[in-house]
Amino acid sequence: MAIGHVALVGAGPGDPELLTMKAVKALAQAEVVVHDRLVSDAVLKVAPDSAMRISVGKEAGRHSYKQEEINDLLVHLALQGKNIVRLKGGDPFVFGRACEEIEALEAHGITWSVVPGITAAQGCASSARVPLTHRGLARSLRFVTGHCRADQPLDLDWKGLADPQTTVVFYMGHATAPQLSAKLIENGLPAETPTLCISQGTTPQERRMFTRLDRLPVDLERAHLPSPILIIVGNAVGWRPGQSTGDIGDETGLPSCEPDSAGAGQRRRFGRT
Repeated sequence: MAIGHVALVGAGPGDPELLTMKAVKALAQAEVVVHDRLVSDAVLKVAPDSAMRISVGKEAGRHSYKQEEINDLLVHLALQGKNIVRLKGGDPFVFGRACEEIEALEAHGITWSVVPGITAAQGCASSARVPLTHRGLARSLRFVTGHCRADQPLDLDWKGLADPQTTVVFYMGHATAPQLSAKLIENGLPAETPTLCISQGTTPQERRMFTRLDRLPVDLERAHLPSPILIIVGNAVGWRPGQSTGDIGDETGLPSCEPDSAGAGQRRRFGRT
């Protein structure tokens, strides 16, 4: 029996229209789709009805599959001669643990390929009409995991992250928001730095919350945003068309999802304290 092939495909941030043409082609040819929890139903529908769908989604405190079990599953299916799509939210090589799966495939002589996807930071920022870089506001961009292993404190380059000219995007940072806020401020990032939380970005269920860095933990707790949540911190978040770079700290002009009872369309100010 011929050995199958595994394509590690980026599903993008949720909107099926953000899939690449190559991803759509791979899904159309799939016999088995092994997918993460964060892959939207709309994206899964792109695969043919005949394709077997296996959810190996992980959620904090409730892992349906351990990573080693996912590796073994891919190997088992490929050795049966199946054409497999390993469908991962965002991009496979951005906090997707793709390398661990590739190493397992290589160990068994199984061919593989990678189809890139739009990572959550790009998709969510565009959906919210927020730039990730902007001349005079953000000259660098960093993607950072906000997830701790076994509830251990985050061990990050806080001094480097607390650069006012850097936009920092935290993936999976909901549970550690208090630590993110405190450490960035402790290392010199101004308390009033504009901050954006995006829940279920690029999907019809998308919700946004604009706040300040020092108010992030309180406002995020009050907002009750469902996961997944992306947190974007930096002066570029406060940009609006037509403003000069010295205007950051004024009203952003962007829609805000206010915690609790604030009405739709209200806007939060990033005034200095």
